[in-house]
Amino acid sequence: MKTIKLHDKEFKPFISEQQIDAAVTKMAQDVANDLGDEVPVFIGILNGSFMLVSDFVKKYPKPCEVTFIKLASYEGVKSTEDIQRLIGLTQDLTGRTVVILEDIIDTGNTLHEIHRIFKNENVKQLVIATLFYKPEAYKKDFKLHYVGIEIPNKFIVGYGLDYDGLGRDLPAVYQLKTTQHMTNLVLFGPPGAGKGTQANFLKEKYNLVHISTGDVFRFNIKNETALGMLAKSYMDKGELVPDQVTIDMLNAEVEKNADANGFIFDGFPRTNAQAEALDKLMDTKDSQINAMIALEVDDEVLVQRLLERGKSSGRADDADESIIRNRIKEYYNKTAILKDYYSAQDKYFGVDGVGSIEEITERLCTVIDKL
Repeated sequence: MKTIKLHDKEFKPFISEQQIDAAVTKMAQDVANDLGDEVPVFIGILNGSFMLVSDFVKKYPKPCEVTFIKLASYEGVKSTEDIQRLIGLTQDLTGRTVVILEDIIDTGNTLHEIHRIFKNENVKQLVIATLFYKPEAYKKDFKLHYVGIEIPNKFIVGYGLDYDGLGRDLPAVYQLKTTQHMTNLVLFGPPGAGKGTQANFLKEKYNLVHISTGDVFRFNIKNETALGMLAKSYMDKGELVPDQVTIDMLNAEVEKNADANGFIFDGFPRTNAQAEALDKLMDTKDSQINAMIALEVDDEVLVQRLLERGKSSGRADDADESIIRNRIKEYYNKTAILKDYYSAQDKYFGVDGVGSIEEITERLCTVIDKL
């Protein structure tokens, strides 16, 4: 499934044909099991439910009746409060079990209207079955008897659902891309490459948010957030903090800065699994990592820089040459893997990290401006 464009908007793949088929099959079976030998009247709400009703009744294993009513509630991508009844019922439903087949229930405004319509029909029972349900958007108290798939409060098209007339014919479901036009960078560099200094310049110049994993960890642990306490429990035992905990912390940082022009990730990812997790995280934000930029500096230059820094920084790991060389070696072991990961996506950029701060910043900007 690829991203599609309808009118002026882009939609990304969300729910496959197979997932829909499985959900409809299960709903039909559940309804049949619960109703026993009763012959229900299935009522589809047009226009959206025509595909669902067709597939549902084909899968329904017992005799049934089918009809449709039509209500209007959508304009564009907003669910409007004003719902008019367009095409009403023609048959007598007294004493019958009526099963409403809805393609989607979000605010519940349509459902309110359905209950109002059927109040005077003297039905035996009114059962509500919906293929898609947005619990975050639902504002009514009516019981939903059967739900196929719960989804987040995002606009979707396909399988009967449209965006201004288009998309109903799609056999799968797509979600509106609310793309923030972000520039997201992973900044890498061996110890002493001047990564922190450059991150500060870049965040100012491009108005990006700098997310340093170390800072995020320290903040969460110091403020005793739930994630911070969880991370600390692993660290206290001398164990590695699971990737998911780190990703959850980064997600919280990204959420905090939802309106940002983009992010500079510093200190994460360090493994392929982490890089994949970060890609998934950005995808949920309708965004992506645009580039991994690595500052490349000769080992001997790094060693001298760090020894020099050690004289003023007071950091023990900046004062011992063997520790420094070990840290540099460790960096290359880890980055080599990531270099391959991002190179495969044409997103790896090595930048010469030797020269004045200004010269290095200029080289970095040349790469970023091309993105």
